[in-house]
Amino acid sequence: MKQKYSTDMSPSERAALWRQRLFEAEAGLTRYLTETRGGRDIDDWISVRSEIFHELPTQDAESASPEAWQRVFFRAQALMERFLVSRYGHGELAAWARAGAEVHRWVEPEHGHGALDPVLRIARQAELYGSRYRILADGPERAALEISHCAIWDYRKKAEARGVPLTLASPCEYCVHATGSNIAAKGFTARHELDDGPEGPGCTWEATQCAE
Repeated sequence: MKQKYSTDMSPSERAALWRQRLFEAEAGLTRYLTETRGGRDIDDWISVRSEIFHELPTQDAESASPEAWQRVFFRAQALMERFLVSRYGHGELAAWARAGAEVHRWVEPEHGHGALDPVLRIARQAELYGSRYRILADGPERAALEISHCAIWDYRKKAEARGVPLTLASPCEYCVHATGSNIAAKGFTARHELDDGPEGPGCTWEATQCAE
């Protein structure tokens, strides 16, 4: 298979992807509250948003720290998960993910690779955490990715040790919904399998062209 893509990112590109992920998740939750809850809990949500955007690191391309933006994103994700689950329950994680995917539809660039585009987005997210992964298929009509070790689990342990409160027992509780919804928002059919193999927790994702 001839490789025609890259998941390598410069520090500024890594920081930019963390910021984009933060925007997608936060804008998605705002959209969820607007469309599904009629603006309920506005005051509490504004308070949470103030925590999310408190003392952000620099956005200058030359000095933006991907590690600093990673900490911001993870803290924000934890705050949003706690806000949503504590009020509306775990069952609403899927609805939040779908709302976020509608934001993703517009802000994630098209690269002209068909089904490979959403799979490469997943791969770059895996790269951000230092996960072990490989592209299994890279066609425009079908693309697939295997993550043999999801390093989100490793980062969760470090974040919890720093005092970040975690609401979900597993990152997969939200990530599966979000990843599948993002693929669907780009017009592809998503399929996944979770795995806990010799290298640790992982998963396989496939995006295929929707039938006419």
